[in-house]
Amino acid sequence: MTGSPVPLLPPEVGGALLERARALDLADPLGSFAEQFEPAVGVTAYLDGNSLGRPVRGTGERIAQFVAEQWGTRLIRSWDENWMELPFILGDTIARVALGAAAGQTVVADSTTVLLYKLISAAVADVPAGSRILIERGNFPTDRFVVEGVAAARGLAIDWIDADPIDGVAPDDVAAALTPETAVVVLSHVDYRSGALADMRAITRIVKAADSLMVWDLSHSAGVIPMELDAWGVDLAVGCTYKYLNGGPGAPAFAYVRADLQDRLEQPIWGWMGAAHVFAMGPNYRPGGGMRRFVSGTPPVVGMLAMQGMLGLIDRAGIDAVRAKSRTLTDFAVDVHDALLAPRGIELLSPRASARRGSHITVGHPSFREVTQTLWAHGVIPDFRAPNGLRLGLSPLSTTFVETLRGLQALCDAVPDYGDSR
Repeated sequence: MTGSPVPLLPPEVGGALLERARALDLADPLGSFAEQFEPAVGVTAYLDGNSLGRPVRGTGERIAQFVAEQWGTRLIRSWDENWMELPFILGDTIARVALGAAAGQTVVADSTTVLLYKLISAAVADVPAGSRILIERGNFPTDRFVVEGVAAARGLAIDWIDADPIDGVAPDDVAAALTPETAVVVLSHVDYRSGALADMRAITRIVKAADSLMVWDLSHSAGVIPMELDAWGVDLAVGCTYKYLNGGPGAPAFAYVRADLQDRLEQPIWGWMGAAHVFAMGPNYRPGGGMRRFVSGTPPVVGMLAMQGMLGLIDRAGIDAVRAKSRTLTDFAVDVHDALLAPRGIELLSPRASARRGSHITVGHPSFREVTQTLWAHGVIPDFRAPNGLRLGLSPLSTTFVETLRGLQALCDAVPDYGDSR
């Protein structure tokens, strides 16, 4: 990159942005929720809520109480009293609070990878006439790798959508790539790189009209984007709980299976917890009814503790209000980019329209690998994505406008003075 040195930011620009950020925080109807999270000692701006959400206040006490009472006192009796049904109780809570889905269709179980494998495998087996899987070439590695593994094991072909790197997959892209042999389509609701928001309703309708099954990855949308899985006719979906549901590192994922598909689909990992009679210890596997058949092993009870606090906060705030804050927050971040970062040669790698993106924006610059380490050392935490992207994940309930500005100002200061590269 070349160019003349860029003058330092005029004080009036920074002052106007700070005044605006403070005004937005004061007017924010969800502003008080920021106090509901554990303080991050030594962190001045946490801009990575789309990778790992902050712990809700009281999470430590919740875990300590669990150790002292349910595990420490009730011991194995807790399986009968609570633990056996917890995956289904929490699944129904996620469905009600975040997915627009009725009870009995969602379960918290394994990792995102394992659940994707289960649902994609079950889906391709349910469409015996289909011999192809359709997925975007730029989808998250886990999604692509699972599809490759399932295709290799079953002798299926893969068709790839080459979507716009900023605007993501469009309904027309899917319609053009579908074939009469397409068994399953696997897409992410929000692009993990640019934050582009796919039109779930339109794409699902196109896929269903082609007699294919649709699998959505909701990892970057669950908890921040309102959706109506039931009303939109979504077949299958998977999502993690450690991003905007703040379940903590390694927290289990959830799976959604539309009610009328549950007793028809056969997932490939048969375990005792998915059997019709868990404690019968019978000689042969007979799958349970409903969502039980999508469970395999012992539920990860400890991993389901932290997310309960965040689900309660989202329920109180309302998912529509969370989305409204997300749009205002990312709009502000785009405006700050235009004022502070663009003059330093930093590109916006996300859609400009808030209706077309999730709750993170991505900016690009060749120095960002090194800059990220500098920012982390000074308590500003964004997320680097190769080759030159920096994701700014703005979790609406825990992130303030002033914090967002503080982080972007630090980013501006940390980038070498390359000038305007456009």
